Amino acid sequence: MRVRLGQIWQAVRYLLVGGATSMLAVFALCGLLLVTAMCAVFGLGLPVVPEAMRVIRLLPGLERRRVARALGVPVPEAYRPVTGPLSQQIRTVLADPATPRDIAWLAVHAFTGILAAGGAVGLPLATLNQALIPTYWYLLPNGAPSSFDYQVTSWPLAMVSVLVALLYGGLTLLLPAAARKQAQFARWLLKPAEGVMLQDRVAELTATRAAALDAHGAELRRIERDLHDGTQARIAAVIMQLGIAEQMRGRDLDTAFDLVRKAQDTAMSALAELRDVVRSIYPPVLSDRGLDGAVTALAARCPIPCELDLAQVGRRPAAVEAAAYFIIAEALANVTKHSGAGHVSIGLDAAEDRLLITVGDDGRGGADEALGSGLAGIRRRVEALDGDTALSSPVGGPTVLRVELPCGS
Repeated sequence: MRVRLGQIWQAVRYLLVGGATSMLAVFALCGLLLVTAMCAVFGLGLPVVPEAMRVIRLLPGLERRRVARALGVPVPEAYRPVTGPLSQQIRTVLADPATPRDIAWLAVHAFTGILAAGGAVGLPLATLNQALIPTYWYLLPNGAPSSFDYQVTSWPLAMVSVLVALLYGGLTLLLPAAARKQAQFARWLLKPAEGVMLQDRVAELTATRAAALDAHGAELRRIERDLHDGTQARIAAVIMQLGIAEQMRGRDLDTAFDLVRKAQDTAMSALAELRDVVRSIYPPVLSDRGLDGAVTALAARCPIPCELDLAQVGRRPAAVEAAAYFIIAEALANVTKHSGAGHVSIGLDAAEDRLLITVGDDGRGGADEALGSGLAGIRRRVEALDGDTALSSPVGGPTVLRVELPCGS
């Protein structure tokens, strides 16, 4: 009994909120009709269309969240990004498959939501009233009015009101089903059209893969430049020095030995540069010590004190470990160069098939990807692996970078 009453109370609350959103839907429809009339008659409403739809979409967005809580199933938003010149924004809004669905839901909900809310309030009150009539009808001078437009002036009529109360009670027990039907209908109408999510996903993956290819090309050019300008030049210098030493050994042995020593020093420098280039491709420390050990080594080299919170993440795919290593390295470089922080925290954790990375600092905050601080590169590297990036950096700090990398096969 207590469970059933709790379900009825939840349904009443859901339907009452639906009644409130139903009235808001009426105002939204009126505003939409006004904008449409201005566009059709005067042509003056077109500049207002993108902003009007942004405001109107707030109501379907609220309903999606209500439906997700009620049914336990998320209802994703699949709106196309409204950017660019005004003409492009208008075309995007009008061609978006979600627009007619939102308008259809507004039109239906504007009428059905108010009726459902009225039933959610009226049925329980009518049930209670009809059930109490036998206890007080004789106290009233003219009897008690019944819901079926007759006066209860005798005990037989009072008993009839009990039967009416049972009828209302049965209808009240249907309120949870009515609330669920309303939520299911809203989910059916507001969920993305079939194929839209797939198209958006394909477009997103195409963009991220293109960014990954650009980043890969830039990385290859950097490696080629480092080898050409650094290692190759030093090896050429070694060859020249050894050639001159060979020519000088019969005439000036000391000079020849000096050239050999210089050639040795130059070769060692070339080897060191070559090792740096190799590390930039795939750090050997990842193979030797795993991601935990590699991150510990990064923290040890950081000039700012680092606090480590490294869970037992185990071995991950090589691409994921390399991406995580470079993300943390770039984040620490950003903190060192730009934050003015006195303390850094690095966290590694694993959740199911995802690797979670957190880098935070107590610096001045205000980090912005548009300022070229390396954050855009981090985001591109994460998106290339279909991961997620979240940055919180209010002015005054603290700054927290959170990254999720998928590790599934």
